[in-house]
Order: sequence, then structure tokens, then C-alpha cells
Amino acid sequence: MIRTTILANILLCGALWGQSATPSAAPAGKAAAPAVSNGYPASRMPQRINQYYGLIWGVESLSVKSVESGEMLRFSYRVVDADRAKPLNDKKSEPALFAPRAGVKLVIPSLEKVGQLRQTSTPEAGKSYWMAFSNKGGVVKRGDRVSVVIGNFRADGLVVN
Repeated sequence: MIRTTILANILLCGALWGQSATPSAAPAGKAAAPAVSNGYPASRMPQRINQYYGLIWGVESLSVKSVESGEMLRFSYRVVDADRAKPLNDKKSEPALFAPRAGVKLVIPSLEKVGQLRQTSTPEAGKSYWMAFSNKGGVVKRGDRVSVVIGNFRADGLVVN
């Protein structure tokens, strides 16, 4: 009896120790879920946060994407209320992207013939807008969490895709 109990415990502990902390592969026919760091898929913002930005700032679908081989970061958003979204397109505001992991503040470059790499036209509901931040040397990597600040507007915890 005692030997059986000890043997059962050894087998049970061995099975538990053999389990990995990472989830197993997705079953055939199903796509694997995106990486999760805070309970939400990394590529999408939680619906409540999306609603917050829509109600307060008139924008939704905020995203930051690494472009130009990682030398630029493109922040984009979709306007749902043009009046509330005006501060984001204001020429007088100086947008900045903060990356705590890299310890940097990125700015929008201004090119001689093109000007700043951002859209400053009057926002229209239903249209998407963008701005590009210089990421010289690729210090901010895909998967990093960043904050975008434009005047009083602040979007925290955006994941770089």
C-alpha cells in the first residue's frame, strides 16, 4: 500500500515537472493565439480603451507599427469625431513617442522639401491619419510598449507591431 502511494506520488510529480510553462501548440486547423502579456492580444487594444479614446478624443484603432526596416515608427488612428480629434492634427503641438524599455523619446523628423512626416489637415470622421517617428538605429523594437503624447493627448501601453 505504501509503495503504491509513493509510486503514484512520484509519477504525479514527474508528470507535473515535465509540463512546460508555455502553452502547447494549437490543434490542427486552428491558428495559434497572439502573444499575451496583460491578458489581451498584443495586436489589439481592449474594447474599453478603444471606447475611451473614441469618447474623449474622437479617435479609435490606435496602433504603432515599425516601418522602413525599423528606422521609423508609424502611429496611426481612425477619427470618429472630427471636433474632438482636432488636437491630434494641430500643427503647433509637438508629438513625441516615449519608449521606456529603450529609455528614449522619439520625435517626428522634418524633411527639407516635405516638412514634418505627419498629417495636419482638418480631421474628418471615418478617415485614418498617421505620423512617423524617427527610430534611427532601431532602438525601439517590435513588441515594445510605447506611449504617444500630442499636446494633452496621451496614449499609453501601445505595442509596436
